[in-house]
Amino acid sequence: MEGCIGRIVFEPKYRNPDALRGLEGFSHIWLIFDFSENHRDGWDPMVRPPVLGGNEKVGVFASRSPFRPNSLGLSSVRLVSIDDTDEGKVLTVEGADLLDGTPIYDIKPYIRRSDCHADAVSGFTETATRPELSVTDPEGLLSQIPDDKRKALIGCLEMDPRPSYHDDDRTYAMHFSDYDVSFTVEKGTLTVKNVKRL
Repeated sequence: MEGCIGRIVFEPKYRNPDALRGLEGFSHIWLIFDFSENHRDGWDPMVRPPVLGGNEKVGVFASRSPFRPNSLGLSSVRLVSIDDTDEGKVLTVEGADLLDGTPIYDIKPYIRRSDCHADAVSGFTETATRPELSVTDPEGLLSQIPDDKRKALIGCLEMDPRPSYHDDDRTYAMHFSDYDVSFTVEKGTLTVKNVKRL
């Protein structure tokens, strides 16, 4: 997601700068990570992707659902910078759809020649649409969110974070960074109702 900035800090045993040599020449990287907040016993072979409105099931392997037989996730992100810090080399990335503290198991360069398939077909996602919402903040509550996080939050809100089965008369809440954000949705417009720092 554009505007969603993250930092990848290496564990001490992986802080050898030689391990990153040459990575600066790539604009994007793959992150293999752990859905660390989503561990549970068992798994279901069928899931309800939000893009299908939560009304239709598909096989878990035909989805990007975090509820999988294993807890591995894969994300493509833009590599913004590689910086020298007191914690060793730190990667700054954009578009990371991860929680703070998510364990990263591996990093691989995105290689356009092999990773981009111009003739790829995207199954049910080709025809399924989930319209973006217009976000309004009449009381200026989002001004409490730091500038560097506000754009990412608005992007999340525009994507309609409500569960697939939703009720337009309800007030919803979501956790984002260090904040709880409450909102309502009516006729394609999301209205921010409250922002509370945790």
